[in-house]
Amino acid sequence: MQNQTSPLILTFGPTDPVGAVGIQADLASFAAMGCHGLSVVTALFIGDTARIEDMQVIDSDWVSDQARVVLEDMPVAAFKVGAVGSIENVSVIAEIVSDYPDIPLIFDPFLSSLPDQGPDAEDMLMATRELLIPQTTVLILSTVELARMAETWREPSEEDMMAVDAMRLIEMGCEYVFVTGTPSDLTDVANTLFDEGGVIRHDNWQRISGSYSGAGGTLAATIAALLANGLDIPEAVFEAQEFTIASIANAQRLGMGKLVPDRYFWARESDEEIDLTPPIQ
Repeated sequence: MQNQTSPLILTFGPTDPVGAVGIQADLASFAAMGCHGLSVVTALFIGDTARIEDMQVIDSDWVSDQARVVLEDMPVAAFKVGAVGSIENVSVIAEIVSDYPDIPLIFDPFLSSLPDQGPDAEDMLMATRELLIPQTTVLILSTVELARMAETWREPSEEDMMAVDAMRLIEMGCEYVFVTGTPSDLTDVANTLFDEGGVIRHDNWQRISGSYSGAGGTLAATIAALLANGLDIPEAVFEAQEFTIASIANAQRLGMGKLVPDRYFWARESDEEIDLTPPIQ
């Protein structure tokens, strides 16, 4: 008898030796949500828990072949796209996902933590705006990344520029924009979800002190997994925040740098509840 298959999610992203970010982190988040992760490697990171020192981009033909072979073999319930590494990879991934318009695409560009990409950085942003943003279901950006991605021309204004930037990206074709680290009380972390009608949810969470690597990727991957499990987008965004906050609260110090969220904190809690004392004979 064949068992029921877990929802399959295909993630495009870099490999990280630490497992704090990139594909390894995505697979852990997918598994925590009961999904099976498939992966397409776009780049190889060199780094530790302190920082990403360098990146080796994978040739776009290899990216395309990895994805096409997998997609011809099995159906996926969601796409998750992280750091793509090059303009050529942006183009290839955009072409691939365009063949599956009904599958949700969660895009976490991971702009601020990447090594300097030199003169190609602006061209890659432009390619991303033109090719991937119009196909994105949920775009996840920090407030700093939002302004850079939207590239909204500004005059002095009393308008809420965060909303202006979010709406600009939605006008490009993105369905939802989820902005993390929005203005809030110093003791809170606030995140805001926009659609074409404006703000549809604004969530405040108590700030957890410390420096972490992988919180944003955990959030994006968990949203993808919850959508693959059939939740609607506002509910998936809320539950993914809850999971990410709990993962950060249980973060582990794997090395001498930043803490890494523990995506399996719930399994360790369950283990603690199990009585391992052997029965009396």
